[in-house]
Amino acid sequence: MLSEEFKDFLYGIGAKLVGFADMGGVAGCGYPRAVSVALPVPPHILREIADGPTKSYYYMYHELNNGLNRIVTSGAEYLRGRGYSAQPQTTDAVSYDADCRSALPHKTVAVRAGLGWIGKSCLLVTPEYGSAVRISSLLTDAPLACASSVREPLCGGCGLCRRSCPGQALSGLLWNRAVDRDLIVDTEKYTHKQRELMMFRTGIEADICGKCFVVCPYTAKYLSAAEK
Repeated sequence: MLSEEFKDFLYGIGAKLVGFADMGGVAGCGYPRAVSVALPVPPHILREIADGPTKSYYYMYHELNNGLNRIVTSGAEYLRGRGYSAQPQTTDAVSYDADCRSALPHKTVAVRAGLGWIGKSCLLVTPEYGSAVRISSLLTDAPLACASSVREPLCGGCGLCRRSCPGQALSGLLWNRAVDRDLIVDTEKYTHKQRELMMFRTGIEADICGKCFVVCPYTAKYLSAAEK
């Protein structure tokens, strides 16, 4: 069966989470199916950035992105080799506007593929790794068996990410499909603070922080399991 064989292929080349999504009616897509893949941030990096971003995290961030690019590119080649159309959403293929929005966010695909939900951090939260993941996607017309889309967040009354945000950029609002991103996070505030912290702590000019996902209880479960 194509779906199981393809999933096994993606796990075999390094993906840690894989899901297939029905993209019917999603603006900015143009394909009926999409594939979401995720790689976790290693536990030792999470421990290092508990007090703020580090050079190690900066380099690992890009290493994970490169790994995802390789996986979705190889995945697209796999599907094309079987006669289907496929478009990998690599870092050089996805563009962002002045408001930090892309035409089709990887998070949208991940939620529809059942990998997790959008947390109060405005990041994807997965049961396995919390928000400590980098994600990517590929678009296709292959008849993949899709998972059920996640429709409700499981953050409950938790507000750790909001209280821990150095830029005080999170509103604490629970996500649903009708809630605009800007009601959850002030992108101007968080980008400014991320750049300030990275420059202060590492001398690198980049908008990378990590504090909100380090404190996530689901990330804590991942770290606890990794220590056993």
